[in-house]
Amino acid sequence: MLQRKYIFPDVIEMNYQAGHRLGVNVYLIDGGSEFLLIDIGFLDTVDEIIELIRQMDFNLSKCKMIIATHADADHVQGIARAKDLLQTKVAAHPLSVRPLESGDEIQTYASIEAQGIVIPMPPCKIDITINEGDTIEVGKHKLEVWHTPGHTPGHLSFKMGNLLFSGDNIYRDSCVGVIDAHHGSNIPDFIKSLKRLIQDDAEFFLPSHGPIFRRDNRIVQKAIDRLEQYQYMADFGTCAVSWPLLEEWEQEVNSGRLPKFD
Repeated sequence: MLQRKYIFPDVIEMNYQAGHRLGVNVYLIDGGSEFLLIDIGFLDTVDEIIELIRQMDFNLSKCKMIIATHADADHVQGIARAKDLLQTKVAAHPLSVRPLESGDEIQTYASIEAQGIVIPMPPCKIDITINEGDTIEVGKHKLEVWHTPGHTPGHLSFKMGNLLFSGDNIYRDSCVGVIDAHHGSNIPDFIKSLKRLIQDDAEFFLPSHGPIFRRDNRIVQKAIDRLEQYQYMADFGTCAVSWPLLEEWEQEVNSGRLPKFD
């Protein structure tokens, strides 16, 4: 039997368990009589993750579900295979269902042709839809479901005691999940989701990428301040709310004023 490396009581993160980087953070919640997984990562690491779970002496038939925090390929490319191997159910937010069930390579970020990124995105039937205010029971534990859109429309976070599985909302360096029109990013929604993190009392954030960290509202506020600027920058294209410079220029054109250069 492989020794279980719990980072918090009944919480295993599979990269730490493996002792090397597998990819996206994959959390196993051990409820005693059953367990669940939050995300699963890329297809080529699924077999290793499930073998690690087996070696830790978990009964694979006791996997209650695999939850997709959202529909990005780096989080869920392997979810159909994991579902098949574990003979379990897959849960996701209603707004993540279509890209997951259709295997939409654009919306899931599986295909970014301009950068030479093209990987398969196997479609996966979603068995359970979960949304804001739902509670997921796994053995002796309960996870409160938060709908935290912004990075993607169907992004979810989960509160369990003093832990917040925060997905791609915030990382320890104040970075956030990619803001991109192709998978439905929405900056005002993102800001609201981040403000919710500040208002909560979770002691630890368990993100989907990078290290777990103790809650520090300065980290979150730094991201909020930056995103509030992003709303009005042409850099973010259709994800921006408006572009003040363009509005100023339109007023100049409409007034009949020609540009002057002193």
